[in-house]
Amino acid sequence: MTAHWWNALAVLPALLLSPLLLGIIGKTKALAAGRKGAPLLQPYRDLLRLLGKGAVYGRTATWVFRAAPAISLAAILTASLMLSAGPLAAPLAFSGDLVLFAYLLALSRFALIAGAMDTGSAFEGMGASREAAFSAFAEPAFFLVLGVLAWEEKALSLSAILGGADVASWSAKIPSLALAATALFLILLAENSRIPVDDPATHLELTMIHEVMVLDHSGPDLAFILYGSALKLWLFSAVLVSMFMFSSGPAWVSMALFLGGMFGVAVLVGVTESVMARLRLGRVPQLLGLAAVLAGLAALLLMAGGRP
Repeated sequence: MTAHWWNALAVLPALLLSPLLLGIIGKTKALAAGRKGAPLLQPYRDLLRLLGKGAVYGRTATWVFRAAPAISLAAILTASLMLSAGPLAAPLAFSGDLVLFAYLLALSRFALIAGAMDTGSAFEGMGASREAAFSAFAEPAFFLVLGVLAWEEKALSLSAILGGADVASWSAKIPSLALAATALFLILLAENSRIPVDDPATHLELTMIHEVMVLDHSGPDLAFILYGSALKLWLFSAVLVSMFMFSSGPAWVSMALFLGGMFGVAVLVGVTESVMARLRLGRVPQLLGLAAVLAGLAALLLMAGGRP
């Protein structure tokens, strides 16, 4: 098997295991509340059930509404090609791909916002406006985190700045990496509609953000959206875990550490949702502003360390 095809396998963990992260989060929250909870594989069952149903479209919906789930999923799938998985290199890597990665995620979000607006529903329009507003606060913080990593490794490719930490110099990077990782975790919660920013399980009309945008979707379209959400959670978690991956060691050890880190992030998200309440909507920009400040402090630490 050539190196090209071997690297193509890096996307398989994301495609196969991303719904499992949602199952781990749900199980963690259930155990923290003293309940048995749904099975770990429940997200897979939900996807299969939705794929077996038909889609229903409103009379006012146009092709924008119908195409939104497919476009959103396609953008996230393309973005997943730019991330490595442990010892497996990214199938798609080039200088500056981190910018394309961020904007593919933005394209996915824009497609869902456009689909929600296309319904003509004031309710879905409310959710779309909230999604757009909060993403406007999260995007600068995310670019600051990517900028910190790019400055640290003096590269503009995700493959170069992630997963290549050297054991000898890793201790010197701990302060900046800790600040950047904390900022990225806050962004992860916001971008994936998790508590304390949003609650994917809520049905309270005045507090819904992401869920209200997809109320009119059904069947395979809703399956595409849910699977895309799981993939998006995987991508943000993969960036977070890869920040602390070493470049040395056997391939199977690297893969085990990577998967263990991914599942650990899911547990951390579940614990966070178990011990925190949802913030008021007016507090969300402050939380994302905190993420930007932490990323900015990480950048200052790097510059103070004398890096060019």
